[in-house]
Amino acid sequence: MYSIDRNTVRMIALIALLAGAVGSVQADDHEGDEHEHGSRVVVSNARWQSECGSCHVAFPPRMLPAASWRAMMAGLDKHFGTDASLEPAVAREIGAFLEKHAGPQKQEPAGKPQLRISELRWFVREHDEVPDRIWKNPQVKSPANCAACHTKAESGDYRERNIRMPGK
Repeated sequence: MYSIDRNTVRMIALIALLAGAVGSVQADDHEGDEHEHGSRVVVSNARWQSECGSCHVAFPPRMLPAASWRAMMAGLDKHFGTDASLEPAVAREIGAFLEKHAGPQKQEPAGKPQLRISELRWFVREHDEVPDRIWKNPQVKSPANCAACHTKAESGDYRERNIRMPGK
């Protein structure tokens, strides 16, 4: 007969609890494709990728808070000067995906959801060393053109080692 002390029982229970929690997080997060870049998990959804990615880089959901994604999806008929309207079911699917994986950023001080990623404080801070000549380069055109410098932006990888600034 084996005897197990109280600490061993606690350790086994803790390991079982953690294993169950990890398993449920992994199962819940598989809405589409999910892969890792460095220490950041990149999520994907086929409709989001095809609809949003048909005009520009499909910006990772973590780049905006949920309130911003809700406002963005509610105004697709005037999406930065373009009618980007979607079928209601497609819009709901993409909106749910974006909100589920949205970034933790707090609401901007103005109180209304910020729609331009390039105007968020974290974006400005991350790009403050980019010279004006890079922003004005015809290959860049706009701060929203992430793929001009971030060579793996299409796959959600924005690590510094993958930055190649045009004209540099």
